[in-house]
Amino acid sequence: AVSHVQSDVEKLQKNANRIRVLFLAANSIDTDRLRLDEEARSIEEMIRKSDYRDSIEFISRWAARPMDLIQSINEVAPTIVHFSGHGTDSGELVFQADDGQSKLVSSAAVAAAISTMTDSVKLVFFNACFSEKQAVDVVKYIPAAIGMRISIGDDAARIFASQFYSAIGFGRSLADAFKQAKAALMLESVGEAQTPSLLLKEGVDPRSVNYIGGNN
Repeated sequence: AVSHVQSDVEKLQKNANRIRVLFLAANSIDTDRLRLDEEARSIEEMIRKSDYRDSIEFISRWAARPMDLIQSINEVAPTIVHFSGHGTDSGELVFQADDGQSKLVSSAAVAAAISTMTDSVKLVFFNACFSEKQAVDVVKYIPAAIGMRISIGDDAARIFASQFYSAIGFGRSLADAFKQAKAALMLESVGEAQTPSLLLKEGVDPRSVNYIGGNN
């Protein structure tokens, strides 16, 4: 009986801080095809293998249009917003228009949208080429963001993201999760370990940021 009680307590502790990850994917018909479904599948698989899998709710939205950013955040109230798709070398994200073609969205526009959601969003993860500028702009309003300094390949994007969420699922800090994700790129020899960039709001220490079972 005691063992059952201990097990129940452990489950309650693991579920104490539930988080939601909103995965927004956009791959317009006039751009190169990305394996975004593989990225989402890999992230979900790594979360399922983690200690705190029941504390992470992974919610995906496909063929994302610009207004979906606000609508989805309002619906989901996520802790982490994850955008996967294309980015331009001038720092814009490529969403989809109603006709399936590309719709470029500036970092200022994304930051303006995120600034209205600071009560729930603690991290924005831009898994898109040249998205560091997006990350720089959004940390004016939220604690942390991840962006890419230059272009990033499909395999690197998938490996980095899946290991990052695996670490979060094991209760690791933001700093450790970022380091482990970069280490995964090195272990897989994809050669893009210096591409991801972690940006922080002034005064935020990533070593003390823990989305599950700790400070957030």
